[in-house]
Order: sequence, then structure tokens, then C-alpha cells
Amino acid sequence: MFFERLPEFIGNHFILVTMFLLVALMLISTEFSALTRRYKAIAPAELTRLVNRDNALLVDVSANAEFEAGHIAGSRHVAMAQLDPEHKDLAKVKDLPVIVVCRSGQNSATAAAKLSSAGFTKVHWLDGGLASWTGADLPLAKGKA
Repeated sequence: MFFERLPEFIGNHFILVTMFLLVALMLISTEFSALTRRYKAIAPAELTRLVNRDNALLVDVSANAEFEAGHIAGSRHVAMAQLDPEHKDLAKVKDLPVIVVCRSGQNSATAAAKLSSAGFTKVHWLDGGLASWTGADLPLAKGKA
């Protein structure tokens, strides 16, 4: 009964069905790209574990004023505009875990993609940025690194 009336429903609600299919396709595409990307989103607890156990390099790509207002202790500040994966200091750590952080998580995801495409093998970014860090009641350092 359902399949007999489906063509009629599609004909009567063509725009609705088209919008549904587009949203479903975008959702599938987003999930597929998240599964196949070479860098990984992590939570604050995982960040702490990687820094403490695996000696991960923590890179903050926030703007200068944002970095001085608050950053994770031990992080290195590299402004997003200055991020160069081929820099001699970064090239030394291509096989070590690298965690990229920013205020909201948007710039750090972009930086993680840039590092990953440059050949870095263990790239992570803090999902939610410093908001997720402070939301987990973890401290921030202030001033210059």
C-alpha cells in the first residue's frame, strides 16, 4: 500500500521530497568526510592524555590578543596566518602527535587539515576549542608563552 502511493506523494510534494533528499545527501557527505579525513577531533581529556603520555606538541593558532587573554599552558603560539607546515621547527615533529587549538575550534580544524595535507601523520584538533577546555573546568594560562 505504501509503495503504491509513493509516486503520488512525490508528485504532490516534489519540493519537500527534493529538499529532504538534499539534506540527507549533505548529512551523508559530511559524515563520510569526517570518517575519511586524516586528522582527528579530540576532547579535552584526550588532549591532556596525549600531552602527558605521548609528549604531543600543542599549537595555538589564535590571534595574538586571544592567546594572551588565555591559552592552554605549554602551548606554542603560531598565528593562523603564520602557520607554515614546512617551517624547520614543525618539520622536525612530522611523526609526533600535534594538537592544534584555537578559541572556537574552527581555525584549528583548518590548521589541522593544512598540517595533515603537508604530511604530518598524527594531527589532532581540540573539538570546541578553548570553550570546551574551560567547559571541562581546566585552567588557562594568561600572557605570552
